Amino acid sequence: MITTTGLTKVYQARGREVTALDGVDLHVREGEVYGVIGQSGAGKSSLIRCINLLERPTSGTVTVAGQDLTALAGRGRRAGKELREARSRIGMVFQHFNLLASRTVQGNIELPLEILGVSGRDRTRKALGLLDLVGLADKAKAYPGQLSGGQKQRVGIARALAGDPKVLLSDEATSALDPETTRSILQLLRDLNQQLGLTVLLITHEMDVVKTICDSAALMQKGRIAESGTVAELLATPGSQLAHELFPVGGTASGPDRTVVDVTFHGEAATQPVISQLARTYNIDISILGAAMDTVGGKQIGRMRIELPGRFEENVVPIGFLREQGLQAEIVDTAVAAAVPVQTPAAPTQTPLTKEVAK
Repeated sequence: MITTTGLTKVYQARGREVTALDGVDLHVREGEVYGVIGQSGAGKSSLIRCINLLERPTSGTVTVAGQDLTALAGRGRRAGKELREARSRIGMVFQHFNLLASRTVQGNIELPLEILGVSGRDRTRKALGLLDLVGLADKAKAYPGQLSGGQKQRVGIARALAGDPKVLLSDEATSALDPETTRSILQLLRDLNQQLGLTVLLITHEMDVVKTICDSAALMQKGRIAESGTVAELLATPGSQLAHELFPVGGTASGPDRTVVDVTFHGEAATQPVISQLARTYNIDISILGAAMDTVGGKQIGRMRIELPGRFEENVVPIGFLREQGLQAEIVDTAVAAAVPVQTPAAPTQTPLTKEVAK
């Protein structure tokens, strides 16, 4: 639904060039909720504003619903009209709501419809229907100053839906809201995604937003995509920075002859007593250094950092047992952090694998 290829944005600031986007390739599938996360200055806002051409990219292409928007930019009156029509199919939700204080709630929602030339009766019908959809049917005649932050954002979402968009862009839509209101807005976005078949692209600096609502995610750093994929894929990827940020576990080894392993649970494995099975099967004492568990996309997912007695070479078989159970087991010790081949667990009575076999 959304594709950017080699997207670059360079700003001129005080006589020097500042590169906000540096060759960004992004692929958002139809019907998914896709989160772009990163710290301030990573390029997130520039990315989302280039996707709907509020900012003109320096180079690269932006394609939405099969239409190359960058090919329409600045190429005559007809191209300008086509770009405006394309933009009308892309809804935008802003961090600070951007509502007109002098207009009622209904008037704010009708504004984009006025610009599109929709008749008064149809504007009213559409606006009232959208207010009902976002749970504000009784606020049509209220003014923005009479609303809470969460209600203002619901109005902003309703306004963004006025043109029946295929894509909804969210620019830090929950960062100005308290945690409870944030949860309600995220649930609304997910409901709209499912009810209307909307593709939602949101940018955020909050990991909880990605954990709560996103099907896929990308981490931006210094204007580039550092890593991307479905949340499930990222959690199963050894060394994924996003996975570590989503489920921080902490904890370090208590001694030199210990092996620290990060274990990722998902799917059926998340409900099984695998760690206790490991301890019983191999008769070893396991220390839990930290753990984090949550529900992502309706499925329980978690990470646990455990400490096994002995050096890595002595723990190849127990680690293989974890992987045999469908878990992602990642060695934390930097000396052995390279990818370790999956081993089929041996029975506990067998001779332990030597260092040479482990290699």
